[in-house]
Amino acid sequence: QVQLVESGGALVQAGGSLRLSCAASGRDIGRIDYWRWYRQAPGNQRELVARITKGGDTNYADSVSRPFSLSKDDSKNTLFLQMTSLTPSATAVYPCYAITPPPFSSSGQGPQVTVSS
Repeated sequence: QVQLVESGGALVQAGGSLRLSCAASGRDIGRIDYWRWYRQAPGNQRELVARITKGGDTNYADSVSRPFSLSKDDSKNTLFLQMTSLTPSATAVYPCYAITPPPFSSSGQGPQVTVSS
């Protein structure tokens, strides 16, 4: 089992930056194969933002404009999503997911990111 607690959501102006954190705990944190970060805007379907494997390989969704940067600190069992040059279209809830075999998926509540124009 993995428990995830996200933080870092806020209201920012367009052009601003935010860094979201997703801290993992629980007996299975050593078995996380990869992490995913999603977002869901009001009235929209959940959208994959990025994914990172336990080896550190990252993939970003084509629909997500860079610069979004996904990284992790294994010593702290924490995932980070750095978002810069934010636009109002980035307004959404951002839940993170941790995937362990066979696969099982754990997720957090998701911090609210609101970008004002």
